[in-house]
Amino acid sequence: MGNVSRTAIITGAASPQGIGMATAERYAKEGWAVVILDLDGAKASEVAQEIGAAHNVPAFGFSVDVADENSVTAAQQAVKAEVSAGKLPAVGAVANIAGITSPVAFLDTTRELWDKIIAVNATGTYLVTKAFLPEMLENGWGRIVNMSSVSAQRGGGVFGKVPYSAAKAAVLGFTKALARELGDSGVTVNAVTPGAVDTNIRVGSTPETEAAIARDIPIGRTATTEEVASVITFLSSESASYLTGTTLDINGGSHMH
Repeated sequence: MGNVSRTAIITGAASPQGIGMATAERYAKEGWAVVILDLDGAKASEVAQEIGAAHNVPAFGFSVDVADENSVTAAQQAVKAEVSAGKLPAVGAVANIAGITSPVAFLDTTRELWDKIIAVNATGTYLVTKAFLPEMLENGWGRIVNMSSVSAQRGGGVFGKVPYSAAKAAVLGFTKALARELGDSGVTVNAVTPGAVDTNIRVGSTPETEAAIARDIPIGRTATTEEVASVITFLSSESASYLTGTTLDINGGSHMH
């Protein structure tokens, strides 16, 4: 494994143009081994192989439904087996990025949709963190980075309305409470809150809505996935050792507080 000393777990990283894939790429570029967990296991393995070969780091992809505890446990056991076999270094970071949006009005939100949005965005963050946290605590070092959203701070938006905002607000509360609980364990817990990002999940986007969004951003454009990924990997670095319970906004100035 050469100089690679830690593994990063990234959920929802198999989609092209997604923040997850950009984050996996960034971790690998910075010398981490990477494990991609995604609902599409075949694509996760394919992307992991490409990233591993491009950056000469160990990389694996596994199928997982982050909202299903049995599925998450199976993925954690699969990673543990690779670590035990010497194919991966110990897990040092978890980036909880998997998520889905809810671009429908509140009164059109069914209970089924509500439950699904909460399950993937909030419960998934809880389940994946709980699965991989013990190893990091045992090693006395770890970084957990959770994906929230500007929607959690200002309430809704073009692409994520009430259920999404509620789920992402739950992620912020989870992040702060867990950061406080872990204290001086050596494991930090932080969150990122992107605004508009040029990803593949901009459901309902049109040139007109894109132009309107850009006009509302002081920097004058949406973020790239790479810009978000760079903040996530910074929070996973030694340089961020004194940051925990922190929320870093990545919105080009569209929401200031």
